[in-house]
Amino acid sequence: QVQLVESGGGSVQAGGSLRLTCAASRYISSTIYMGWFRQAPGKEREGVAAIYTHGADTYYADSVKGRFTISQDNSNNTVYLQMTNLKPEDTAMYYCAAAHRYISYPLSPNEYNYWGQGTQVTVSS
Repeated sequence: QVQLVESGGGSVQAGGSLRLTCAASRYISSTIYMGWFRQAPGKEREGVAAIYTHGADTYYADSVKGRFTISQDNSNNTVYLQMTNLKPEDTAMYYCAAAHRYISYPLSPNEYNYWGQGTQVTVSS
């Protein structure tokens, strides 16, 4: 089992940047995929970015390609989500998640076993 703790959320103006951090209680290498998801009020949780922790392959939602970057730091058991050129539609609660098996759809929330509590991102126009 792994505990995940997100941090780095906040309020920014459109065009600004934030870096989210997901600290894992165990080695990231014990996972297969780690991902970032978001959920806005009244909407379903959606995949934003994911990374295959054993090869660093990355996956992005079309809405964030070119603006968001997911990365991992195995020495610190941490996964990051660098967000640039933020837009008001990026406003949501952002969650980190981990999967301990090979999955078919890295951006599907249903594929992940473990979740953090979330960190709020608010982008004003």
